[in-house]
Amino acid sequence: MKALPCLALLLAPCLALGAAGDPHAGKAVAGVCVACHGPAGISGNPEWPNLAGQKGPYLALQLRAFRDGGRQHPLMSPIAKGLSDADIDNLAAYFSGLKP
Repeated sequence: MKALPCLALLLAPCLALGAAGDPHAGKAVAGVCVACHGPAGISGNPEWPNLAGQKGPYLALQLRAFRDGGRQHPLMSPIAKGLSDADIDNLAAYFSGLKP
């Protein structure tokens, strides 16, 4: 029975990664994103990736990299510069919850 609390402690960080962000708040700030990535997170242009169904932590990591300069792109970097950590988590939650 002692293994259950230990297992919960080990899994807590993993669960937190999947639960970060509010998809409803993410939808509210996704207006700029849909111009390239599509209203349902499916891009109509092969140059721009589909965001729908991507893993939330991956999306958040990439957005932070664009924002913080670790990843450069002429369109994404300036857009990401204006995003807060909460915006990024919310956008990641929104797009990860869309059907791929």
